[in-house]
Amino acid sequence: MIRIIPLLATTALAFVSCERRSDIEIANEENILIIGNSNEPKGLDPHLVSGVLESNIIRALFEGLVVDHPSKDSHSVDGVAFKDQIKHSDDFTEWTFHLNPEAKWSDGVAVTAHDFVFSYKRLLSPDPNWPAKYAEMLYFLKNGEAYHRSKLGHILCGNDPDFPLVWETLREANFEGDSKIKPKKFKGKRFSELNEQDLKKFSPYLTGEDTPDFDQLNSTGSDFESLSTANKKVLFNSIGIDKLNRKQLLHLKDNLSLIKWSDSITTEVKQLVITRILSHHDAGKPKLWDKAQVGVSAINDSTLRLKLRGPTPYLLEVAKHYTWYPVPKHIILKHGKINTAYSSQWTKPENIVSNGPFKLKSWRTNHLLEVERNPHYWDAEEVKLDGIRYLPIRNYYTETRMFGDEQLHLTYTVPSELIPMAKEKYAAELRQESYIGTRFLRVNTLNSPFDNPKVRRAFALAIDQKSICEEILQGGQAPASGIVPPFGDYKPPGLIKFDPKKAKALLQESGYESTSSFPDIDLLTTNSDSGLREAEALQAMWQKHLGIKVRIQQREWSTYLQNQYDFNYDIVVAGWIGDYLDPTTFLELWVTDGGNNNTAWSSKTFEDLLRKAEKTSDITTRMAILSEAEKTIMNDIPVLPIYWYTTNYLIRPEVKNWNPLLLNNHPFKFIEIDKN
Repeated sequence: MIRIIPLLATTALAFVSCERRSDIEIANEENILIIGNSNEPKGLDPHLVSGVLESNIIRALFEGLVVDHPSKDSHSVDGVAFKDQIKHSDDFTEWTFHLNPEAKWSDGVAVTAHDFVFSYKRLLSPDPNWPAKYAEMLYFLKNGEAYHRSKLGHILCGNDPDFPLVWETLREANFEGDSKIKPKKFKGKRFSELNEQDLKKFSPYLTGEDTPDFDQLNSTGSDFESLSTANKKVLFNSIGIDKLNRKQLLHLKDNLSLIKWSDSITTEVKQLVITRILSHHDAGKPKLWDKAQVGVSAINDSTLRLKLRGPTPYLLEVAKHYTWYPVPKHIILKHGKINTAYSSQWTKPENIVSNGPFKLKSWRTNHLLEVERNPHYWDAEEVKLDGIRYLPIRNYYTETRMFGDEQLHLTYTVPSELIPMAKEKYAAELRQESYIGTRFLRVNTLNSPFDNPKVRRAFALAIDQKSICEEILQGGQAPASGIVPPFGDYKPPGLIKFDPKKAKALLQESGYESTSSFPDIDLLTTNSDSGLREAEALQAMWQKHLGIKVRIQQREWSTYLQNQYDFNYDIVVAGWIGDYLDPTTFLELWVTDGGNNNTAWSSKTFEDLLRKAEKTSDITTRMAILSEAEKTIMNDIPVLPIYWYTTNYLIRPEVKNWNPLLLNNHPFKFIEIDKN
């Protein structure tokens, strides 16, 4: 017996070893795709997320009017709407969509045009506590921006056809305020000591004898009546007519000169504007959806009509983005109000319903999120997979190892250090493809020293972009000379490149002859290994070329994002992947107070160029205007370009229909696992 036992044990071990199957073998048999997804998703509400990793999940759960073509950029296929029945006006400002009557939510309830109206109204909510960072995607809708930003002058006066002055003239008044003259930006400074650049910011609002007192402005609080006339002018014009409170509006009514108006606006019209806005306050600030006349309407259950702010021939590209997807009105209102945010329970696994090819099966925080086939999906017969597992693998080295150990079909990325190894070991599985995106640094322009454009430019020119691309990344990335990558008919103006000598000179021109007087600076990044490596490279470059020591702060994904929203940073490593194939997907980020701006930078010149391009239908002329808009950003440089993205990842050969796409937005309904 004693001798038999080892023999039996050895035989048993050999049997187990032979029969043990990898995760991929089991998943292939179950027809389930396993993919790395970088991190834990911040949520599943399409209106409250803005990351690529959340988008990867939402594209499986939800569906918009049209869907990305599985292999052709700038092409669409049927979504909730029939693509071949879409109609538009000759100038591309009005679109009509006929919805598929078979489109249903995963609980069997029909998807209707009213769901789209509800969804767009929800995303554009003007509630200041509504944390949607992507509402700007719906600014293509006529009056969408006016509603979202509570532009009272536009809504209460500009939309009234009987108002005595047309909006194009009336809008020249200072309705929106001027963030460049906010008193807190000049705290501790004397007006008489401002440099020429700062003095120009005040010139539209002050006369030669006006001398504001910034200390008084920053200590007064709500007691504005005791301020001098000069101080009131700064305060009122920094706020703008739309955002003045009732008490301030009453004061303005008797002191019209406190706000900058156009010369073509008569006293009577000025009084009428203030009276209408005051009436809105006196009525308790009622909801303005109907008066705003936002360009979305349900003609009936199956017909949706969109009216746009300007010619948009590329609307179908825009509408493929998840911000344009419908959300389930009947479920959201069951668990809260239209704009109940993170406290709503509607996205919990036991509550959520969706209208895409898949529905949520389970979500185990920091372990996996799994979706399964949606039996109520209108095109269920064409869905190839039975499910998808998303793994939040933060460590990309671990992810690469898991791919080699047959635990993943697809990685989120390949870390730059492992690309040489991947080229040798996984030559057939490695994909290196063009990707419309830009890596950059956001700069907090509210705080010194980065409130000075010369300091910002010095930091930009001290970045050896080519070295980062070739020596660190090694994935085919290219040095970025601007914020918009080159694609299609757009040519970047090319204003930024590595120039350490000029960078040092700019720093000296900014008043820092000795870097010993330079304040402490923190560089915020994510808590990934690759994020740290990139940050250390930047840290070394600024130390070498500017003599400035920068501290690195690593934070987990949610905190990293929140710190940007709260302006709790000096410089932050960031990036943007295009949402659609047009330069505006990068340029619209930087509009005043935009949800993804997070730099506090703004420029009327820049936004005027965007609006001009918006009304231009000729492609060549429009692209030239957008290039001028990008020059405006790069001249002021609130963002420091580093490189233009490529995508590097590993994919198993049995995964089919995963084709190269510039936006990397793969429609999961077409993905297939070949079991042969």
